[in-house]
Amino acid sequence: MSIKFEKWQGLGNDFIILFDDIATSDLAIRLCDRNFGIGADGIFCPTKSVSADIGWKFFNSDGTIAQMCGNGIRCFAQFVKKHNIVSKDTFTVETLAGIKIPEIIDNKKVRVNMGTPVFDKNIEIEGYKAFLVSMGNPHCVIFTEDNTENLAKTKGKVIENNPVFPEKTNVEFANIISNNRIKMNVWERGCGITLACGTGACATIAAGVKNGFISNICDVVLPGGILNIDYSKENIFMTGDAVCVFSGEYLE
Repeated sequence: MSIKFEKWQGLGNDFIILFDDIATSDLAIRLCDRNFGIGADGIFCPTKSVSADIGWKFFNSDGTIAQMCGNGIRCFAQFVKKHNIVSKDTFTVETLAGIKIPEIIDNKKVRVNMGTPVFDKNIEIEGYKAFLVSMGNPHCVIFTEDNTENLAKTKGKVIENNPVFPEKTNVEFANIISNNRIKMNVWERGCGITLACGTGACATIAAGVKNGFISNICDVVLPGGILNIDYSKENIFMTGDAVCVFSGEYLE
């Protein structure tokens, strides 16, 4: 079988987008393998929707179903516009985290209405105070003065799999650089360390704004680049790049 695909990346968070609605857990594991497959953090494909302009089906690299992905939805938006699957520059996408609204700014940049964050209780975990936030998927946000890269490597998996999170969690480690700039490293649920996490950036800014740490409009510096997050109103808006890397056919 020949599977037509394009490889996209948003700040180094990379995805395989299938042209046909054939994404499955097993296929995600095979295609995302960086040694024996194409290599990616996840796969998705467009689907029909009765409640939005378009829907998507999305799997993490370990085959688990993902409710939402901030970097992924920017890539998805550029993909469906590029191939005229959706003709509008601003449209709705049905996800397992609800309806999201991307806006194509140019052939690289996309702004997405990510919806309203939901705040849970704060907890102590692995010696750190953590803020729990949902962006349709769960996040555990830790503000610290420690090295965030080292923490992602040493604490990310441990916190993701802590029994307090029955469905596991994404984990963000953030240094506050200034009132409108933070540095962040992330351990993504179902993926491990990635170069960027859009929903994680949104959750981190939401937690920071709610607790008075930072301003409502803030740049998040990730290993793969910078996302601008605007939490001036009820909803969070995320702006960043999405780029097609290559296209091809996977033969099984």
